[in-house]
Amino acid sequence: MLRKDGVMASFAERMLDELSSGQLDAAKKSFASSLRYDDDDTIYSLAEELYGLGFSNQAKRAYKKLLDKYPDEDQLRTSLADIAIDEDNTDQALMYLSEISKDSTAYIESLLVAADLYQSEGLTEAAEDKLLTAYQQDSEEPIIQFALAEFYFATAKYQTAIPYYRQLIKNGERYFSGLDIVSRIGVAYALVGNFDNALGYLEQINDADMTPDVRFQLGLTYATNPENQQKAIKTFTELRDIDASYVGVYDPLAQLYIKTHEPKKALLTYQEGIAVDPFNIKFYQEGAKIAAELDENEQANALYKEGLANNPDDSVLVTSYSNFLVQTGNDIDNINLLNDFFDDDDTDVNPQLYWNLAQSYTALEDFEMATKYWHAALPFFMDKPDFLKPAYYYFRDEGERELALQALQQYVKLVPEDYDMVATLQDEF
Repeated sequence: MLRKDGVMASFAERMLDELSSGQLDAAKKSFASSLRYDDDDTIYSLAEELYGLGFSNQAKRAYKKLLDKYPDEDQLRTSLADIAIDEDNTDQALMYLSEISKDSTAYIESLLVAADLYQSEGLTEAAEDKLLTAYQQDSEEPIIQFALAEFYFATAKYQTAIPYYRQLIKNGERYFSGLDIVSRIGVAYALVGNFDNALGYLEQINDADMTPDVRFQLGLTYATNPENQQKAIKTFTELRDIDASYVGVYDPLAQLYIKTHEPKKALLTYQEGIAVDPFNIKFYQEGAKIAAELDENEQANALYKEGLANNPDDSVLVTSYSNFLVQTGNDIDNINLLNDFFDDDDTDVNPQLYWNLAQSYTALEDFEMATKYWHAALPFFMDKPDFLKPAYYYFRDEGERELALQALQQYVKLVPEDYDMVATLQDEF
């Protein structure tokens, strides 16, 4: 086989051509011939190419052949360690790395590989130790600065990460490993609450480098300042228009519409979010709440029902829906909802549901059931005046004088300025 320049192609070149054309059997034969006949530099290049293409087994064979011939070439050990990490063979990777001495030119690279291994295993202290050792060896090496910065960013130590990112910028490394360092610094400042500095960096990012995550963080940063609410809305709407599947954008955008007194836009935003993520409980809950405030009770009811159809066991959504049904006088629906949701022996019930059942049964004049649930709710609401006052009247009307007194005394203790109830306590008891 001849190359285009008329020179006989190496077996390595043949193999790569055969792989690209899908001739796998021929590629296997060419690979074996390459290991046997090609020169060492060609075999090394082939190993690098194969590893990059995902043929790690063949790359490993090539690296091992070279290591047998050149046992002092520690770069081969780091490559083999990388492959072992990819294969989840931690012990093998550590063995290769441990064979590299501090005097080796590959020592720093071995530290970085070891740090990556430890971090993937959740051993963050060991990973940090390897990275700091590498930094002590060569603090001006950009790849070490970047590795440390990314390590601290990944472990949520954003303040610690910032100086290493800034070192890269100072040395002219605006982009590194495909990442815009300026955006990283801006996000890090935002995550530690330094929003002024965050904006200083985030607003420098051009549109081509504005990833969805960075645009989202820019919107959140704008939203922290009331004067920038419109900028935040614009940023979030741009993100939604660019990537409608970015679920995180819908809640903060809707909340901004609420703050800017645009509830209909907020409701529409939550509905758009539901279309993207039909299992997001907050979208249903907040959307239904806004609909109710807009007196669009049919819409609120529909949202609660859809939410529960997709999340039937969610107690928060059930409680919100039950509160809505009580407020709108749909007592039969409330009773049916809650009777389907829990049994009498359910010990994990939100006490609010006892109170809601008490109110609904009272409204329907089913006093036997109402009394049951007023009794069940009482111990949980001794610090809630809104509960204690109607509880007093209920127990009084049902002739339960002792419980009525208990509720009234506690109510007057909490609301001593309610002089009518203070007088009631003095007159009746």
